[in-house]
Amino acid sequence: MTETPEILSTATRPARPVRQLLAASVGNAVEWYDWYAYTFLATYIADQVFPKSADNSLVPLLSTFAVFAVGFFMRPVGGLLMGAVADRRGRRAALTVTILLMGGSSLLVGLTPTYAAVGVLAPVVLVLARLLQGLSVGGEFAASTTFLVESAGPGRRGLFSSFQYVSTSIGQLMASGVAALLVSTLAEGQMDGWGWRVPFLAGALLSLVGFWIRQGAQETRETQGPRPGLFDALRHHPRQSLLICGITAGGTLAYYTWTSYLPTYAELNTGIDKSDALLAGTLALAFFALLQPVGGLLSDRFGRKPLLLFFGLGFALLSVPLLHGLTGSFVSLLLTQCAGMVLLTGFTSISAAVNAEVFPARVRAAGIGFPYSLTVALFGGTAPYMGTLFKELGHSGLFPWYVAALCVVSSLVYLRLPESAHRELDR
Repeated sequence: MTETPEILSTATRPARPVRQLLAASVGNAVEWYDWYAYTFLATYIADQVFPKSADNSLVPLLSTFAVFAVGFFMRPVGGLLMGAVADRRGRRAALTVTILLMGGSSLLVGLTPTYAAVGVLAPVVLVLARLLQGLSVGGEFAASTTFLVESAGPGRRGLFSSFQYVSTSIGQLMASGVAALLVSTLAEGQMDGWGWRVPFLAGALLSLVGFWIRQGAQETRETQGPRPGLFDALRHHPRQSLLICGITAGGTLAYYTWTSYLPTYAELNTGIDKSDALLAGTLALAFFALLQPVGGLLSDRFGRKPLLLFFGLGFALLSVPLLHGLTGSFVSLLLTQCAGMVLLTGFTSISAAVNAEVFPARVRAAGIGFPYSLTVALFGGTAPYMGTLFKELGHSGLFPWYVAALCVVSSLVYLRLPESAHRELDR
């Protein structure tokens, strides 16, 4: 006899949508606070964990971003495994596991020894921590995406979807704010010595808060029957899996370029002061978070395709002039980031809803988690590394063209995408 999980059997969505939003959003914010703290503090980690090259000062920074990319390549594994847990055991069970994994990996980063103290063991410990973080974040997106969209009322899937990136932005703001505070208050020696560890140790404590809040969430998976196999989504829905990749490719590259890498890009190519770059990034992220519900509401009213095309074609046309127009001034960086955030909202505010509307409920979490996370690993996770590599090779001007080209590819997918905003969600 096939064993079935104990899941919600009612035909209605959860009765307390605000509580559902809080459970998903708080945990997601904690997850992404940990993830982005690494990006904002990359230059300090590079100095302490990797050996310096006398010939090229970019070697430690490139190594740090390479480890950032390694973490991304664990995300497809996390998306597949935690997505399967969410489909088989329920969304809440998967969300509980991911927040605990992130807390443990954040603690490990905070306790990573320096290269001067233990040699090659230091980068080994850092790689292990990033692998665990990648596993957690990949699973988090798969589970929280389905959880959020399935918790939405009629005509509100876009709005609920937007809180995926509202909470992600809050996590980034927390990471950026803590990093900026430390940089501005600690002496250079203190920041290099122990200050960069503080955000990660705090992240481990915050993960316990997220774990506690998620215990009060209500399960949303309503499908009864045999548990799906690990690869059922890929086997039975290959077209939908490829569709997720096409939808995501341009969006993830643009997202990580504009929200994570742009301050470093500006530092490398315009010489802007590091503290100014962090402040501009923080203000732009706050603006971005406010835009997300607006984009979600617009998509519920007018459909998903208009917003996706607004994003894709906008970045295809404007990536090069925006990035080439950067100067070493704070105002230039802030305006460039905010302009990109407006365009980016066409993708980020509704990506969770679009992805969830592609797959049936039985395999939704794993079906979204693996192809989405694989695409993010290939294009989003490598954005900082590619940008820095173009700079080292003396062709930094090619990076904006790379962003524009991938957005053209995704725009072609959006043109052929069927409108799904006003269809009933399979439950």
